[in-house]
Amino acid sequence: MDIYSRVRRTCLKDGMSSREAAHYFNTNRKTIAKMLRHELPPGYQRSEPLRRPKLDGFVGVIDQILRTDKALITKQRHTAKRIFEHQSDEHNYTGSLTTVTSYVREQKRRTKEVFVPLSHPLRGSACLHA
Repeated sequence: MDIYSRVRRTCLKDGMSSREAAHYFNTNRKTIAKMLRHELPPGYQRSEPLRRPKLDGFVGVIDQILRTDKALITKQRHTAKRIFEHQSDEHNYTGSLTTVTSYVREQKRRTKEVFVPLSHPLRGSACLHA
């Protein structure tokens, strides 16, 4: 982030050209152009959604297992390894354990409940009675 702000400052405020900035910061000119185009680093975004060709046919079954697990207590829920073994034995899944594990982790992260703590700062005219 430090180099990002320094590049923007030297090019936009100090008037250095992008070619000079690329040479000065030892960076490609296209990278300098991206830095000047965006105020903050844009981050990485996939151009296409992640494909899992071996897992795609089994996603519905895995999602069903995860939905039914929500009603169970934590100790009785299926682990990713258990789901993988279930798919391999009963549905002839030929993919890897890591593919199932990453999919289950992603789904659990998406459906996890989030609690936002509510805090109300006291205003200057707070009245406390004893």
